[in-house]
Amino acid sequence: MTFEPERKIGLPQFRAISHAISRYEDVTMLGHHLVESICISFEIKAASILLFDDREKMLFNVCSHGLSQEYNRVVPEFSDMFQEFTQGRWVYFEDFANDPRVKNREAVKKEGIASMLSVPIKRSDNILGLLKLYNSEHWILHDEDIMSVAVLAEQYGLVIENNGLQNFLNEVKVAMGSLPLRKLKGL
Repeated sequence: MTFEPERKIGLPQFRAISHAISRYEDVTMLGHHLVESICISFEIKAASILLFDDREKMLFNVCSHGLSQEYNRVVPEFSDMFQEFTQGRWVYFEDFANDPRVKNREAVKKEGIASMLSVPIKRSDNILGLLKLYNSEHWILHDEDIMSVAVLAEQYGLVIENNGLQNFLNEVKVAMGSLPLRKLKGL
């Protein structure tokens, strides 16, 4: 008899979260609601979103649910912080507090984190950040749940990209609005 992990995200939860992602215009508010919804659906300790600043070459924690402020200042937790970026795939730490790749094991233990799933937030081939799920106990993830989280992360990536394009277009409109009318002929 083989053990089959229990699915945590069913179609109703996935549909509700996906629908919410498609409706938000405020990326920050969406991020907060996304991590909270994932914590509730998975019944896990915490979740966070880290976005990559390509100028600074750093990950920045933009929102989290269930993590202390002290722990949020510790990010990134593991030594090869760009593993997800270079490979563009999810990484699972079954025994997060004792994994040799983890830098700040004491902070992880103090926070009560046993395992962690890190999923890249993508837009096409570009990695925009990471969606991280933390659990206070060791858990076996169902493949369908991992795929669901990956799809939600990609949807969030679309919203980030769309928001950036919308901001750019708004700036162009403002700049165009200040041009003399003679300069706008033929546009």
